[in-house]
Amino acid sequence: MSTSAPTPSSPASAGPSAPSGSSSAPAGAGPSETAPAGSRSTVSTLLPIFLIVLADVFGFTLVFPLLAIYAESLHATPLQAALLVSVFAACQLVSGPLLGAASDRVGRKPMLLISQVGTFLGFLLMARADSLWLLYLARVIDGATAGNLSIAQAYISDHTTPQQRVRSFALIGIAFGLGFFVGPFVTGSLVKYGLQAPIYAAAGLSMTSILCTLFLLPHRRPPQEPGPRSADEAPAGKRLSIFNWGAYARYFRRPVLSGLLLQFFFYALCFAMFTSGFAMFAERTFTWQGKPFSPREIGYLFAYTGFLGIVLQGGLIARLARRFGEASLVFAGFVSLCIGYAGLSQAHDVPFLVVVATISSFGNGVLRPALSSLISQASERHEQGVVLGLSQSLHSLAALLSPPLAGFLIEKRLLSLWALMAALGAAGGLLLARWGSAATRPSSQAIPSRDTR
Repeated sequence: MSTSAPTPSSPASAGPSAPSGSSSAPAGAGPSETAPAGSRSTVSTLLPIFLIVLADVFGFTLVFPLLAIYAESLHATPLQAALLVSVFAACQLVSGPLLGAASDRVGRKPMLLISQVGTFLGFLLMARADSLWLLYLARVIDGATAGNLSIAQAYISDHTTPQQRVRSFALIGIAFGLGFFVGPFVTGSLVKYGLQAPIYAAAGLSMTSILCTLFLLPHRRPPQEPGPRSADEAPAGKRLSIFNWGAYARYFRRPVLSGLLLQFFFYALCFAMFTSGFAMFAERTFTWQGKPFSPREIGYLFAYTGFLGIVLQGGLIARLARRFGEASLVFAGFVSLCIGYAGLSQAHDVPFLVVVATISSFGNGVLRPALSSLISQASERHEQGVVLGLSQSLHSLAALLSPPLAGFLIEKRLLSLWALMAALGAAGGLLLARWGSAATRPSSQAIPSRDTR
């Protein structure tokens, strides 16, 4: 029951935001001087982007535990509340590649600021919303400018060498790990002041992120390298428009890679089913001290699973990958999700809820980095950006498709069926292993540890 977001703890983690531009060198540096030579100078260069991402992640994780219940306070039905996730995903699916391409032309900093301002305005409008249509408008504004993470990852690609990139992307993974632990916990503490309090706090963190970008992040326009160069050869590859389906099709015709992409899609489907419906499910199913679950209890539960994610991805997953291999972790992850989500359908008390949360947290914690690593290994070096960008598009597509079903089932009081549908998505990913993860060859490229020594 982990709330893991994209956690760049593997080579594949560059995928969600793989930019299509060329590498950006510091002023006065030649093309071969894309990144600082020493690890200390690399850290100092990337520290501003880490602070920016951390503020953004904290803002997001403050809001998501209470979004559906906040919508219900504005008289939304469960279906209408769940559709808020789909609306955001639809806008992000269209705008993400456009913002990434624009950042290649005009630079990372201007487009990052546009994205952050959109997030800030979206949070501010959400906190001030007194009707459901304003809440939808807030999600549209935020989704239409949702390029913060993509552009941040592009900035990292610009300022690191291929050898440094895996560990550099771990900075974003650390930000997500901290955010998904601290953010929901703070939400659980702030809701006693009203449902708007965490949203205003998120808006404040978004403004902090804007100020960090303005005053800490240097503005360097990505230079054009001399000579012809395929966009796919950029450090993080090329992001394709969602309308360019023909370019995507060839990856689904490739053995092993096609199976891995479909496994990732089924994982994303069950994850979106869970995240879009859990708050409403918990509100209707569990009680604490004689009262139905509120954003307070939901926030604390998400904080618990976020803490488990930190423990798992803080080095444990790297050791597991070296010992058992990514394919075994994918199998174990899908089995854990099947057990966890199926168990959730039968959960009616808090102790059992904590047990199934722990089981499914393991599944979510290992699946994304393990699948992403296998997808990276199954694609050629020059096309990893496109393939991994495709995996992020599949994730957005799943976030578009699953929430309407989740909202419909909860609205009809089919609570156990909602949880079983999430388990069914995990079972689909497990069945596809024959053509995906189980067909991969053992590789020495294990998921790297975040130890940067």
